[in-house]
Amino acid sequence: MVAIQYRVQGRTAKQIADSVESGIRVGALKPDALLPSVRALAGELEVAAGTVAAAYRLLRDRGLVEARGRHGTHVRQRPPLAARSGGPLVQAGVIDLASGQPDPGLLPDLDSVLPLARWGPAAAPSAVVLPQLLALGRDRFAADGVPGAAMTVASGGLDAIHRLLSAQLRPGDSVAVEDPGWPNVLDLITALGLRARPVSLDSEGPLPESMRAVLRAGARAVIITSRAQNPTGVALTHKRADELRRVLADYAHIFVIEDDHAAELVDVPLATVAGATKSWAFVRSTSKPYGPDLRVATIAGDDATIARVDGRVRVGSGWVSTLLQRLTVELWTNPQVAFVVAHAAQTYASRRQQLIEDLARRGIPATGDTGLNVWVPVMDETSVVAGLLQAGWAVAPGARFRQTSHPGVRITVSGLTSATIPTLADHLATAVTVPPPSRYTT
Repeated sequence: MVAIQYRVQGRTAKQIADSVESGIRVGALKPDALLPSVRALAGELEVAAGTVAAAYRLLRDRGLVEARGRHGTHVRQRPPLAARSGGPLVQAGVIDLASGQPDPGLLPDLDSVLPLARWGPAAAPSAVVLPQLLALGRDRFAADGVPGAAMTVASGGLDAIHRLLSAQLRPGDSVAVEDPGWPNVLDLITALGLRARPVSLDSEGPLPESMRAVLRAGARAVIITSRAQNPTGVALTHKRADELRRVLADYAHIFVIEDDHAAELVDVPLATVAGATKSWAFVRSTSKPYGPDLRVATIAGDDATIARVDGRVRVGSGWVSTLLQRLTVELWTNPQVAFVVAHAAQTYASRRQQLIEDLARRGIPATGDTGLNVWVPVMDETSVVAGLLQAGWAVAPGARFRQTSHPGVRITVSGLTSATIPTLADHLATAVTVPPPSRYTT
């Protein structure tokens, strides 16, 4: 990474931090840009090194930059700041396998589900959760063994996690998260002034001893992906859930959030730790099975947690769109939609399996038991991503997902077909055989 050309200005820590923030906002400092070292910038601005160090701490507290040890201080991949667009993320002619979004061709057709003439006025609701959605949501949770007596809604899965963390934690608290894990959650944790603490994974879910170590070190909350873990595709097994319950039994004060974002797209039975601690929440969103623009997530949890979330909704936005809630009810109860979603689940499973098998035949290991993504461990993410981009494929570099885990790339199968998968596997085999840079040699 080449150091930035943008000229940082200022005499105080706040002025320097504001100058860097301005550079990010106007697009002069791109995501992942390397900032000058503390000593170099102090010399350039003729201020004390402590002043620059304090400015960098301010920027970290704002979630705009991150320290990468001996690799320096970088602008975060997704800083919580609106910046001028640099154009489309994926250029024309490149197949997008990096988005993590569902295949539009596999989503239900809303025109056939809800004629607008049946909607009536969009009036303010009398409750945060519509009674029909509440009843159906509780039944769906109960069918999977999740206690759903206390339930509410949010505007999508990430909004639900945002509301839950805000209701239970305070800036400076630590959160145990899977590593590798969902970058949106990592960015949200940073933006809230919280600290992410990595928990290692294997093919059954978070490792119990890794979880115990993070909790012993003082983490106040845990976020677990039940199924379709992003980016690895891991699904929590019943055996691992029991092991995690035994760990959590020693930390009853911990707040546990479970994310089941791809529920209807997964044919693996749910294993859950819901209720293992006094404070808990289980989140299930609609965006992956039914459409990214359908911003509705149902949340089951303990009475106190749900009451806090509801209370903050009432004094904030007031409610989650009842139009979207009503649409969710229609989608959940429409047999045609159920068929479309089941077909999508089978299609994603077929694409994942074919890609993993084709890669295995080329000597490349990969994981992706559930969900929309396949995770491929690599030696050097930069060369693999660049090589695939040159061949016409955009994949997500693992750096977006990792804290301390090994490098890899994430491939979203939404943009693939059975005909294109062998070609991708060939190109990936070529990319991963590129000699690694010198830092990997002895």
